[in-house]
Amino acid sequence: MAKACQLFSGSKGNSIYVASSCGKFLVDAGVSAKRLDEKLLSIGVDPDELDGIFITHEHTDHIGGLRVFSAKHNLPVFAHRDVVSKIKDGDFVKDGVPVYEIEDSMELCGAEIVPFENSHDSVACVGYRFNFGERSISVCTDTGYVTDQAKNALRGTDMIYLESNHEVTMLQNGIYPYPLKQRILSAKGHLSNFACSEFAKELVASGTTRIVLAHLSRENNIPDVARQATLCALDEAGFNENVDFRLYVSPEECFERPIVL
Repeated sequence: MAKACQLFSGSKGNSIYVASSCGKFLVDAGVSAKRLDEKLLSIGVDPDELDGIFITHEHTDHIGGLRVFSAKHNLPVFAHRDVVSKIKDGDFVKDGVPVYEIEDSMELCGAEIVPFENSHDSVACVGYRFNFGERSISVCTDTGYVTDQAKNALRGTDMIYLESNHEVTMLQNGIYPYPLKQRILSAKGHLSNFACSEFAKELVASGTTRIVLAHLSRENNIPDVARQATLCALDEAGFNENVDFRLYVSPEECFERPIVL
């Protein structure tokens, strides 16, 4: 059995809990340690029982609470080597907290963790696939497009947190300044609803049964719009909801129990 829960999602902070009988992990720690503690306890998880934190990249909405949380619970931190340098130089981890570079697949607490390259305007950005025996849970957010490495790593994953950041028309006609719009739309920006829906078809065809739309923009997206974009794409491809797949949308803060596989 494996389970996962997006604790926080979006530009205000991101963190995902991923676990099985093998181990318990966080992907990112983008809100305060206090809020992470409270949210984990609310879903029945003791933060002291976590086995590690896997960081996708160094933007504040993904590491804002890392310094205090990792030290408080004595948790090892794993990240791409360039991100490790950035968080150390920026004092995002306290002295004594173990920080490890992750370049290739590794094993921790009986789980296999496979990093893969994403395309984002950070020093480096990776997603992760967690293989728990016969079950797998993946995280793919903060990427301007789905890289070939990501496609290879994600094929057949049981469950995925997949970025569906913005609706292109809303972004183009929205209040953001032009340079910011161009950044988000670029190959090093964020995945649109359309791009997400296109990749979702590949995922379900490969055997994925749970898709959670994540990292939605508050200003340039609407949860129902994001969900409908992916739902329509999957329907047009001949897949049936609640038969071939289940589709969820992560709110900015989760108040539900983890999804269990």
